[in-house]
Amino acid sequence: MLLEPKDIFERLEFDKVLELLTNLCLGELGRRAVATIRPETDLDAIDRQLDEVMHYRLTLDRSDPFPITAYSDIAPDLKMLEIEDYVLSEEAFRRINIVLLFTRDIFRFFTPERQLLYPTLYHIVQPVPFDEALIKAIERVIDEDGNIRPDASPELMRIRKNIISKQRELDRVFRSIIQDSRNKGLLTDNVESIRNGRRVLSVPSEHKRKIRGIIHDESATGRTAFIEPEAIIDINNDIFDLESEERREIYRILKELSAATRPYAPVMRDYLALLVRFDVLQAKARLAVQMQALKPRLKDKPQLGFIKAYHPLLLLKNRQISKKTVPFTLHLLHDNRLLVLSGPNAGGKSITMKSVGLMQLMVQSSLLVPAATESEFGIFHNFFADIGDQQSIEDDLSTYSSRLANMRVFLDNADKRTLVLIDEFGSGTDPKIGGAIAEAILRELNARRVSGVITTHYSNLKVFAFKTKGLVNGSMTFDKDSLSPTYELKVGRPGSSYAFEIAQKSGLDAKVIEYARRRVGEQEGAVDQLLIDLQREKQELEEQITQLADKEQKVDKLIKSYEQMSRDLEFRKKYLKLEKKEQELQQTAQGNQSLERLIREIREEKNLEKAREMAQKIREERQRLAVQVTELQQEVYSQPEAAGSKKGAIKKGDFVRMRSGSATGKVEQLTKTKAVVLMGDMRLTIKLIDLQHANEPLDINSKASVQTDTLEYAAGFQSKIDIRGMRMDEALKVVETFVDQALMTGANNLRILHGKGDGTLRKAVRMKLREYKMDMEIKHPEAAEGGDGVTLVALG
Repeated sequence: MLLEPKDIFERLEFDKVLELLTNLCLGELGRRAVATIRPETDLDAIDRQLDEVMHYRLTLDRSDPFPITAYSDIAPDLKMLEIEDYVLSEEAFRRINIVLLFTRDIFRFFTPERQLLYPTLYHIVQPVPFDEALIKAIERVIDEDGNIRPDASPELMRIRKNIISKQRELDRVFRSIIQDSRNKGLLTDNVESIRNGRRVLSVPSEHKRKIRGIIHDESATGRTAFIEPEAIIDINNDIFDLESEERREIYRILKELSAATRPYAPVMRDYLALLVRFDVLQAKARLAVQMQALKPRLKDKPQLGFIKAYHPLLLLKNRQISKKTVPFTLHLLHDNRLLVLSGPNAGGKSITMKSVGLMQLMVQSSLLVPAATESEFGIFHNFFADIGDQQSIEDDLSTYSSRLANMRVFLDNADKRTLVLIDEFGSGTDPKIGGAIAEAILRELNARRVSGVITTHYSNLKVFAFKTKGLVNGSMTFDKDSLSPTYELKVGRPGSSYAFEIAQKSGLDAKVIEYARRRVGEQEGAVDQLLIDLQREKQELEEQITQLADKEQKVDKLIKSYEQMSRDLEFRKKYLKLEKKEQELQQTAQGNQSLERLIREIREEKNLEKAREMAQKIREERQRLAVQVTELQQEVYSQPEAAGSKKGAIKKGDFVRMRSGSATGKVEQLTKTKAVVLMGDMRLTIKLIDLQHANEPLDINSKASVQTDTLEYAAGFQSKIDIRGMRMDEALKVVETFVDQALMTGANNLRILHGKGDGTLRKAVRMKLREYKMDMEIKHPEAAEGGDGVTLVALG
């Protein structure tokens, strides 16, 4: 990514946003991480990170506190720990333990409910393994204050008990000596003190020879001597020896703990990185709460679509003084990419332009922005800005020369993924020449299809924007009655500088203003007004064209909808008629038994002629119904493109299944009424009316197989299968294929041998059979014929 100039963060005030973010971090490592934030260009990464900030903000909105507070940088401790035989201090282990405790609390935070509420946050911790045994190992040695626990080892417990015992003995003897010496008047008012780590008596110099012991020190004046009485010297020596033992034992314990935790140094570094990541996330979320910021829509293309957007820093500043901030909407439509923004000074042009650049940097740095969620932010790969006075004494550049140097860099590097922001374009030199150069540069930038915002007062640039595709005028509105800016952005019309009105409001002498008006003449104002009128008419025409296009789309949709409804209605009518005829045919078949009984009675009466007539009528009626059903089936099912199927007619390469089954196959050949379908290891010739579209299966077996038609296949169909020893999924697939084949061949009685076992496979087979929405009798034979190990199926 190219950022020009080098101080673009400062010019767009992005550095101030980062400073606010830094102040919200809980640890030094988080603050360092914020300092490295740079805008990204990977849409997926930006989108994911914005979701993480949104979900962290959700924890704040729900008053569901995330378990993170101030933490220390343990990276130096871990670096030393990785050195073989290095022994970490108690304080270092205390810092490490705090990080481990925070990490443990983070993992405990993600209950099943919170995993669903904050999925992107959970995905951060999900890949990281965490074992609380590491915490337990440290806490067996170090207490919560960072001190060695008294029971860290049996030897340490023994030593500390002896120290306590000796200290009590020392205290008892020392109090006795004090009492005795005080009675003799040998002590000062302070009585005792500590010198060289030992308790001593404060004795006036004239009495120091009267107390036997070791003189450790004297006062600055020489009037007081500090004496360790002879009676406690051995006790103090014993305590000193015990304390030395204690230090050696603590060193041994810390050495063992260092050796035990050394292999986990890389893991603990991961925990620290996790903590830093959540630290930055919570800072971003808290800043978003302050700004009332949200996540906009993202587009992987250059686009400016700001809706009800606020300058983030101005919003925070005004809120502190209870001042209203005016939002702006900048949504460039059609092929418009560059906004030429004009209007009065102090009217908000520069703030609006900076808002665009600042919020674009924030979004691409995974920061939420104060704009409506309907806003659409594109992704830019280059950011160019020319804002403010860039005069350079060191480089011997005037203001205008420095701006031209920037323009050269922009033209050399700009492309369609570049965002350009230029303030007071063309200023700094003679207006006519500056305006002409600015127009030429704007023409070249537009040819490179850059996007951006350019502020200006030059009329020629407004005219150029009006005439040129890709450019659009915009203005900051001005209240002529109060002679004050409204800070509202209007896209589609140029603005006036209102210089005379502002001069009048500032109190400038009327004679001066009148002279200036005469010098300018009416032509300049007329050009501005004409341009405004033309822009308004152009905008109105564009809006009318857009409305007509929308209406045309709606009419097209209505026509298509009507045609579809008409087809659906016709299809439903035919389908209902088909159902009725099929029902009549079924009723005729059901009445066959009673009719046959009647015919037998007539035959018994020896009236054979009457019996033949009745039988003939029955056959004719059934044939008539059968023909009607077949014709209706042809009408309903042979034209799937007419509302019966959204996928259109069945064609070669489509995946299909039979209407009475669930096995899926692929169409290899087509005739007018039949299709050759590859199902599993078989090629079957099936009538088109018996087929319907199906989704592509996960695995299609395309091995060579023997082609057969339905009748030939029926002759070789075996009505029993043995699925013993198969895996569950394999067995159920075989059963499904078996039943589908039975349906295609017209087989009625099936036998499935699955064995008894624990009954799991038997239950699974029964559930698979129930998936077929048809009449079916499922039972088991007698025990002698297999019992529960066999399932018998009678198809209706």
